[in-house]
Amino acid sequence: MAAYGVPDDLDGVLEWPWAAERLAANRNFWLTTVDPAGRPHSMPLWGWWDDDATTGEQAFWFSCAETALKVRNLAANPAVVVATDDTVEVLSIEGDATAVAADDPGAVHASKEWAARYAEAMEIDPTDDEAMAGAAGFFLSSAVFRVAPRKAFAVIERPADFGPKATRFVW
Repeated sequence: MAAYGVPDDLDGVLEWPWAAERLAANRNFWLTTVDPAGRPHSMPLWGWWDDDATTGEQAFWFSCAETALKVRNLAANPAVVVATDDTVEVLSIEGDATAVAADDPGAVHASKEWAARYAEAMEIDPTDDEAMAGAAGFFLSSAVFRVAPRKAFAVIERPADFGPKATRFVW
C-alpha cells in the first residue's frame, strides 16, 4: 500500500491488543456474505468475538434466523467479512463461517457471552439468571455460526495515523 503512504517496515503498526479492544467495545458489527451469483450482501448484526487467551482460539460468533439471506449465502459460500461499525478506527476481518449446532460447547459459551454483552440493549437485568438464560437460549434457537479469521485489516482514518499505522493481521 505504498501509494497510500504505508511503509514497508513494521515500525509503528498496530498491535493485536488495539484490535481486541475495539472488538470487545464494538456493539454493532457488519457481516458481508456473497450469494451464489457473486453479489455481496452486507447487514449489521450483534455478535461476540472470542479472543481466548487460554486456548489461543479466536473466532467471531453470531446467530440469525434460519431463513435469513445470509444463511442461504453461507450455504453456498462460507467466505465472510466481519467489520466493526467505526469508520475512523476501522477493523475488518476476513474469514470463513461454519454453522455450529446449538449444543456445541463453543456455541453454548458464545451464547452466554453474547447475552451478557447485549443484556442492557435487550433491557435485561444481568443479575437475573432466568432472563439471561432466556437471552442465551434465544441466541441458540437460531442458526449459529462461528467465523474463523484468516486475515484482518486495521486502519485509522486520521491523516497522521493512516499510513504509519495501517496493519494486516494474518492467522
